[in-house]
Amino acid sequence: PQVVERCVAAAGYSVGEFAALVFAGALGFAEALYAVKVRAEAMQKASEAVPSGMLSVVGRREANYKFACLEARKHCESLGIENPVCTVSNYLFPDSRVIAGHLQALEFLQENARKYYFKRVKMLPVSGAFHTRLMEPAVEPLAEVLKSIEIQKPLLCVYSNVDGKKYMHSKHIQKLLVKQVVSPVLWEQTMHSVYERKQGTEFPYTYEVGPGNQLGAILKQCNLKAWKQYKHVDALEDEEDAEI
Repeated sequence: PQVVERCVAAAGYSVGEFAALVFAGALGFAEALYAVKVRAEAMQKASEAVPSGMLSVVGRREANYKFACLEARKHCESLGIENPVCTVSNYLFPDSRVIAGHLQALEFLQENARKYYFKRVKMLPVSGAFHTRLMEPAVEPLAEVLKSIEIQKPLLCVYSNVDGKKYMHSKHIQKLLVKQVVSPVLWEQTMHSVYERKQGTEFPYTYEVGPGNQLGAILKQCNLKAWKQYKHVDALEDEEDAEI
């Protein structure tokens, strides 16, 4: 309980941003859950419209992600695909990105991984190119829901995926939560914003709440000193203890 009381900042990865805003008192739990449901259904519908996906990439220092995406789009155009999408959709940590877009573009990048200095490429088990303009059909349904929900100013700093900066007020939250659907998740940049401090200043304790500890693994790559104060809290721990 004292950890919650002393908490000064929160951030959530992709859909986790809704959880961070609920925690910070900006959104009610039930309303946020409904918004997430509408968002998920709209994004699924957008995914079904175009064969698309997401590719996790770990690159060498020389890797040029923008150039690789440009060439993948040109490849799609040569196949007759109009306005192809292939872009970085998630910035994870130095030398690690998620690229999303048309399936043909991602297949091209897999086949030519060595040319672009990609050390490791792996298709993610998702149905579409989230956080790209292929998700534009999901924008309006989410915008409508958020207009009907009361949004408060957060009680503590919450950082946005869209620009890696703190949310300022309720209208700002409403606008950026919609924009997030079609914008890359700037998680690496958010980590730098959260942990920026004067030299010699101690790093805060960081808690990752929920299933898995992927965000902790990313933090370790972004900021080793901050990661030393990191702890994972599994959301199911209490339920398991109760059963015992």
